[in-house]
Amino acid sequence: MQSAPRTIVVLGTGGTIAGRAGSPDQHLAYTSAVLPVEQLLAALPAGGGELVSASEQVAQVDSKDMDFAIWRRLAEAVERHLARPEVRGVVITHGTDTLEETAYFLARVVDASKPVVLTAAMRPASSSEADGPANLASAIVVAAHADPGVVVVLASQVHSARAVRKVHPSRLDAFSSGEQGPLAQIVAGTVRPLHAWPTEAPSIGLANLPEDPAAWPWVEIVTAVAGADGRAVDLLVQGGVAGIVVAATGNGTLHRRLEHALLQARARGVAVLRSTRCLDGSIAAGEGDALAAAGDLTPVKARVELILTLLRAVARPLPRG
Repeated sequence: MQSAPRTIVVLGTGGTIAGRAGSPDQHLAYTSAVLPVEQLLAALPAGGGELVSASEQVAQVDSKDMDFAIWRRLAEAVERHLARPEVRGVVITHGTDTLEETAYFLARVVDASKPVVLTAAMRPASSSEADGPANLASAIVVAAHADPGVVVVLASQVHSARAVRKVHPSRLDAFSSGEQGPLAQIVAGTVRPLHAWPTEAPSIGLANLPEDPAAWPWVEIVTAVAGADGRAVDLLVQGGVAGIVVAATGNGTLHRRLEHALLQARARGVAVLRSTRCLDGSIAAGEGDALAAAGDLTPVKARVELILTLLRAVARPLPRG
């Protein structure tokens, strides 16, 4: 009987994990996306890369500059390698700034029949505090032994693509899964599950993602604040925006003038989705809600969801409430 495949493919996209500074004591001032993915693998602890069969440089960017074109190329590369029978899983090195968005995008686009594991670093590779090698080694362990699905591995914790979010700008344990907590912990090179593994179903096929980034729908985020009057919404509508995510207060509440502007935008054909600006929790939708709610999705993930909704080959209206 043939044994299960255990080889791993590592895809590089740049980020702090591939960054360098002028000296080892420079932890926050550095240039991102300098080192190729092959050098990241060469810096792994002894034995950390023995399962890796191949690597590919999909992009080389600071993740603050992540864009739709790279997302599509990355999704293509993931699907191509997952289809190889000898591949057990795929690891992606990424910057931390937009990691949560890329993870959620992949979870909604790629049929992850095998593990797809994103990892990153809060310190550049040249730092005396470099966390990239340990994070990458942990991600390889998860890709080799965990269940299928898109997850994120940082600081010895495994997060679901849906729940993960960056909660601190500089500390090493900068990511959280909010109230849900991490899916698992990496202890002594083994995966110790804490919750059920994610089963996020893709919402759109890769073939329906436009190759031209200009063809992707324009979706913006507007934040509800004291004194909001809706002028930002009006300007976006005049500019031709296709969708608006509103980071609402509390349980999805909106200033009356902002809500009026959003309702007018929807009447003019703009898709509108409510998230909450609260750091944790989920919007509890009510029967009389005038605008659709994004549930537990953060504003940036609600934006990804709305973009994909607008890209679906068969239009499906957003649920009300």
